[in-house]
Amino acid sequence: MPRSARIKPLAAVLGSLVLAAGLAACGGESAASDTKAVTVYSADGLKGENGDGWYDQVFKEFEKETGIKVKYVEGGSGEMVQRAVREKTNPQADVLVTLPPFIQQADGKGLLQKYAPKGSDQIDGADKAADSTWTAVVGNYFSFVYNKKELRQAPTTWDELLDAKYRNKLQYSTPGVAGDGTAVLIKAIHDFGGKEPALAYLKKLQANNVGPSASTGKLAPKVDKGELLVANGDVQMNYAQSKDMPNLGLWFPQATDKATHADGKPTTFGLPYAAGLVTGAPHAENGRKLLDFMLSAKAQQQVSEIGGGFSARKDVKATDANAIALTELMDGVEIFEPDWADIDKNLTAYVEDWKSATGS
Repeated sequence: MPRSARIKPLAAVLGSLVLAAGLAACGGESAASDTKAVTVYSADGLKGENGDGWYDQVFKEFEKETGIKVKYVEGGSGEMVQRAVREKTNPQADVLVTLPPFIQQADGKGLLQKYAPKGSDQIDGADKAADSTWTAVVGNYFSFVYNKKELRQAPTTWDELLDAKYRNKLQYSTPGVAGDGTAVLIKAIHDFGGKEPALAYLKKLQANNVGPSASTGKLAPKVDKGELLVANGDVQMNYAQSKDMPNLGLWFPQATDKATHADGKPTTFGLPYAAGLVTGAPHAENGRKLLDFMLSAKAQQQVSEIGGGFSARKDVKATDANAIALTELMDGVEIFEPDWADIDKNLTAYVEDWKSATGS
């Protein structure tokens, strides 16, 4: 073919470029031009397997009341933050919901803008940013799950999980990727009294660990079916899942007493679903309306009744059957508060040390 036949006329080339630029501009503005929409990037756990979760109910009522369509994108806590980072110059999300320490990480990367939703004055100071860049919307705690059919009773200690019967029957989601997976590392550091003993234990545990998982929500079904005997999770998600998974039980590993080195009390820490308005959100006003709606007294009353979690607001006192059962579940469990500032600062180093110790 002659060279001249392979070269388009300059006018045609320029025309194509102008058309392409126009299409790109339309594509970049399509979300913004859809004024009756709001996009949520969220960690998994609040949307029901059968459309019966807290998100399902809240989004349905929000859409009915406002006419604003909720567009929902779900993934691991770290995964959602990383997606928002990649889109920072052209934000696609309006609201970001993730677990600590990833909400702090998102804030530190400039992904969140200041907005104090209505009702956030009723949120504990530890569960919201001092400068109003994020606030808890659902209270929650770290936990483990076990198969009640295969195991007569729940394990109680970390050391029990080293037993050979858990070989290839135990799995926890990946620290640094999943919020609950990162929580495994945080709790181990607390329970064993420091990073080094925690990593030494997790290195031993690796002999029984199936391998990495980007999503914690996918582990509970495997436990219910008996493919796994134990996995990590969180109270809200796993309690909600247990309604459709009869073999799923929740438990909390005991800490090691620092003085006697004996097994102490079962422990956990707050792991709330925290939300913030994305910097440069294409539908910022709709995002504000959704955050207000999620923290409304009605929506917060439904957190336990529908979602199996804990209201983030101090002034909302749930008395439904789920709320009573959750109170009983937490009875006797010692709750500690991690140093989130330290974890946020050193998270990358902690995860790299975990990878080195476990060969992951």
